Amino acid sequence: MAWAAGWLAVGAPDAGVDARVVSVVAWGAASGSLILLLALRRRANRSSERRARRRARALVVLPAVVVACVAAALVAHAAATALAVRAGSPLHRAAADHAIVDIIAEVTSAPRALVAPATMPWLAEAADGGGTVRFDVRVTAVGGAEVAPVSATVNADASGDLVFGAGVAFRADVRQVEAAEAQGFRLRPVGDVHVEPPLGVLDWAAELRRAFADAAERLPGDGGALVPGLAIGDTGAVGVELDTAMKLASLSHLTAVSGANCAIVTALAFALAAACRLPRSMRVVLALVALLAFIALVTPESSVVRAGAMAVVVLVATATGRTGGGVAALSVAVIVLLVADPWYARDYGFALSVCATAGLLLLAGPLGTRLARVMPAPLAVVIAVPLAAQLACQPVLILLDASLALYGVPANLLAGPAAPIGTVAGLVGCLLLPVLPSVGVAALQVAWVPASWIALVAHGVAELPAARLPWLPDAPGAILLAGVTGASLWLVSTHRRPRWAVRAVGLLTLVALAIPLGILVGGPAITRAGAPGDWAVAACDVGQGDAVLLRSGGRAMLVDTGPEPAALSRCLELTGVLRIDVLVLTHWDADHVGGAAAVAGRVGAVLHGPLDGPRSARVLDPLRAGGATTAEATIGRRGVLGDLAWTVLWPPEGEPPGNDASVVLETRAAEWRGLFLGDLGEEAQSRLRARTHLTGFDLVKVAHHGSADQSAAVYEDAAATVGIVGVGADNGYGHPTERALELLRSAGTAVVRTDAGGTALLSVDDGRFRLWSERAPPPPAAAGMPRG
Repeated sequence: MAWAAGWLAVGAPDAGVDARVVSVVAWGAASGSLILLLALRRRANRSSERRARRRARALVVLPAVVVACVAAALVAHAAATALAVRAGSPLHRAAADHAIVDIIAEVTSAPRALVAPATMPWLAEAADGGGTVRFDVRVTAVGGAEVAPVSATVNADASGDLVFGAGVAFRADVRQVEAAEAQGFRLRPVGDVHVEPPLGVLDWAAELRRAFADAAERLPGDGGALVPGLAIGDTGAVGVELDTAMKLASLSHLTAVSGANCAIVTALAFALAAACRLPRSMRVVLALVALLAFIALVTPESSVVRAGAMAVVVLVATATGRTGGGVAALSVAVIVLLVADPWYARDYGFALSVCATAGLLLLAGPLGTRLARVMPAPLAVVIAVPLAAQLACQPVLILLDASLALYGVPANLLAGPAAPIGTVAGLVGCLLLPVLPSVGVAALQVAWVPASWIALVAHGVAELPAARLPWLPDAPGAILLAGVTGASLWLVSTHRRPRWAVRAVGLLTLVALAIPLGILVGGPAITRAGAPGDWAVAACDVGQGDAVLLRSGGRAMLVDTGPEPAALSRCLELTGVLRIDVLVLTHWDADHVGGAAAVAGRVGAVLHGPLDGPRSARVLDPLRAGGATTAEATIGRRGVLGDLAWTVLWPPEGEPPGNDASVVLETRAAEWRGLFLGDLGEEAQSRLRARTHLTGFDLVKVAHHGSADQSAAVYEDAAATVGIVGVGADNGYGHPTERALELLRSAGTAVVRTDAGGTALLSVDDGRFRLWSERAPPPPAAAGMPRG
């Protein structure tokens, strides 16, 4: 109930409901259940025997209901209070006024590279080498005045000084996000970000992490990249291929600090205290100090905070001499954390941590007992532990990725035993490096051995066929999988198996087994069969990025490739495009060129924006190796694609690489005319408009995924019937912004969003566009574009 109350309360404002309503309802339920409990207790001795038995049963249940309602009320109240602080913050007013304000804040997360390293690893530069990162902060002062702390997210240039606990000061453009997001505001620095190092133990921890990462860098191969992850959860050195393999093999949790790491730290501290013959209370204190230092070292990600909170509950129980039950400790930890931060209720990482722990507590024992009937007991326990965690977490994982890891349990059986060795050796090395460098390096070399084995298992499993089986997405898929899992576990655990129950579970299992096959074979076939064959424009659903196909006379042009080869490949398969005659790379951001590998070897010519050193070379070299010719786009350059004529309108000569140097195309066909704006910002759009007549268009590719940085005059002049917005769902940038959507509405332009409808195909009938979309989006907002 506490979790549900938190989930509802933090999202209530987005639904137009005051979060205090959830709090009042929860407090009302708590009060009502408490009054009922007291009334039943008072009447218990004055009732007949039959009523007394009924009341006795109620008296057993009602205390639990009271506790659950009180917990829910506390969480809802915490959410309502935190939302009220957000609403009263000067940042709220600054966002409403589109003002730029002075910010003083403290960094509360490790910086994360914004570009997707899966396809553009050279763009995810090291923290001291440039690039753009995102990190969370706790804002403590706005405009020079102290404020009640509020959380926010910052996008800024990377810096080696940006570490957890560092102080930052900068001027920022403020944007408010949805209430359900944990970070209430998004800050875009205007000018430099001034960084102050963290204080006290956080500074020590940052230096220790930096020295550890530097030392691990000298270890060879993938083992060296995994050592920091196994020890302190630092995955900064994990490359693209290894990261993908770890996820396919369901081993990525080994590099996320969890309860296992906290248990190792507390156990070592207890053992040390016991060796020194310290009393139990001092052992608890020493373990608690070690745990807090470990949390500071690894930075408090949600799984670490959850594991740390549970460990604190167990430590307190130990100090008082009472046995701490695992489930009770987990329940208390969850409630405490939800009260401290109600947004954990919508945090998938937190949910996975809790599910994994609950699975180990509730399922590992019974599964081990059942398996021990058909195999040796030690082997049964080894299999039961990863199986329990996998079964408990899989329904939540479906919400993130609608697929099943076929080899997850075997992979964990092979790699799991090596993880504690790597963790302990890595931690020892991390702590010894500053005082005994040679011993610390030796410990890291020991940790390298199990880390290399884990990497070997990951790569081996990832190369197996059908490493991931597709499943139903979102809530229906999660509910179905939870039902199949629960029914199967009940059937295995019960001694009495009614025939109807066996048949029902068997039927449910057959349905579950048929789903992956149906999705693999039937899904793409049905989608392709329904797609029109006469499309002229295809807006590919490639997530947060751009990829638009144009087709005429049996020839194809592709404008940008999106961020991932796999997503672009799906679009090419759906549209039946085998060869790209002309590939236009508007600029070098990963969300526009990251999928280029999908078309290497089947491109005739590449037209690109101003070169940007290694960034552009690493994209173009594989395309040239595949036989493509390349040329830089210049204003006035023209070409023909079947019956379609195209002309370059931008960039001007000498324009430096970047968004405002995006290649802008005008296309002309017999029945339609298009304008493709790349990622131009408002100022560059205005300059384009000043030198070119931008009137009479039928289609416009909206600039920069519908950001707020748009020129209203450009869209009013274009007056296009259709506006394509290549954007990913829940992209974190707020794209497309309300300002951009309003500009398009004012211009009479119907918006086609790839996040809403998936890949969209536009056909032309008698000068009007006909829309077909992969999924059913909201209806278009213009009369000139009928649905297909």
